[in-house]
Amino acid sequence: MIQTRNIGATDTLVTELGFGGGPLGAVGDRITEDGAAAIMRRAWDGGIRYFDTAPLYGHGLSEKRVGRVLQELPRDAFALSSKVGRLLVPQEEGERFPRHRDREPFAIRYDYSYDAIHRSMESSLKRLGLDRIDILLCHDIDVWTHGDAQPGIFEAASKGALPALRALREQGVVRAIGLGVNEWQVCDRVLDMMDVDCFLLAGRFTLLEQEPLDAFLPKCLERHVSIIIGAPYNSGVLVTDDRRAATYDYRPVPDHVWQKAQAIRRMCESHDVDPRAAALRYPLRHAAVAAVIPGVRSIEEVETNLDLIACDIPDALWRDLAEDGLARAIV
Repeated sequence: MIQTRNIGATDTLVTELGFGGGPLGAVGDRITEDGAAAIMRRAWDGGIRYFDTAPLYGHGLSEKRVGRVLQELPRDAFALSSKVGRLLVPQEEGERFPRHRDREPFAIRYDYSYDAIHRSMESSLKRLGLDRIDILLCHDIDVWTHGDAQPGIFEAASKGALPALRALREQGVVRAIGLGVNEWQVCDRVLDMMDVDCFLLAGRFTLLEQEPLDAFLPKCLERHVSIIIGAPYNSGVLVTDDRRAATYDYRPVPDHVWQKAQAIRRMCESHDVDPRAAALRYPLRHAAVAAVIPGVRSIEEVETNLDLIACDIPDALWRDLAEDGLARAIV
């Protein structure tokens, strides 16, 4: 049985292992509709009760595929998160996300205005076929996504998207709000601006990276804000010993990152621990972390993650990783 944790101070429960719905959209018709449904049902049968998606993922395809199965299930038995900040528009009015292989007839347009947040959520509900989204996240207002344009994006979100999220929570339309981003620094900034419930942080607090341990995670713990860890395998570098197949932040792996990842792998193997199991379990050792949500694209990946999250990991591994400077101790 997969344990559950609360999101912030809310009564929203998520399983420690969640379902990252990005790949279900990104792969397009490399997975059939029935195949996508089978993947979702295997996750449900395995005890996963937290599902994450977004309009970005396959230009709406992920939300459709996730919703198709969740419609059949008891609504109060699972938690669902989706995101706002990118509107789906006709292809001539926006830009296609180049890494996704779907054939949905839409493009993306960034819009962090107050009204756009409401429109985006309503459109997501239609694609999902559900009556509510439990956790609504403002998507990608970080430097990682926008580069030099990020200050303007952040200002727009501060005046539009963030107040809209707060209003939706106050009205009881959603249960929890926060950000879904690739950098902890923008989360820290928002945490000083407003009361949020959670942050979905992709790739920045993992077996490979622990900078948020210094100040950000303690602040979250103090303020009862939960962290959901996306990309716990750092987009792949922690799951393979084949550098040609590995990516880090969805790009080729730099030398120093590859060397550290392989040192972590060797240490895990010296304790007879699958490094993927350590990667899933490590963030959950911190009290601020509510869930890890690896993206999945096959039944085999779901089954593997279910097996990995159930593994017993000796305390000696965490001690040795810390002593060798490979992964910091969590106390």
